[in-house]
Amino acid sequence: QVQLVESGGGSVQAGGSLRLSCAASAFLYYDRYCMAWFRQAPGKEREGVASVDNSGNLRYADSVKGRFSASLDNAKYTLYLQMDSLNSEDTASYYCAARATDCPGEIRRNYFGYWGQGTQVTVAS
Repeated sequence: QVQLVESGGGSVQAGGSLRLSCAASAFLYYDRYCMAWFRQAPGKEREGVASVDNSGNLRYADSVKGRFSASLDNAKYTLYLQMDSLNSEDTASYYCAARATDCPGEIRRNYFGYWGQGTQVTVAS
């Protein structure tokens, strides 16, 4: 069983930056794994933000390309999300997700079986 713990959320002014982290308990027994970030704003569906596998293959939602950067530290089983140029539309609960295989072609929640509890990001305009 993989456990995921997010950290790094908070409040920031528009145009500011935040860095989220997600520590996984271990993928010790898996040759391939994928970790991803999702977010969910009040009254909206949970949407995929970014995914990265342990080979370094990255994928981003169009809404965050050029502003967000995901990275994976394989030695620490830790996923990061550097978020720059934040705006009010980025306000949401951010969730870390994982699966013990390659990343899917789309960042969709039903493709991931492990989830963190979420961390809140609030951007004040």
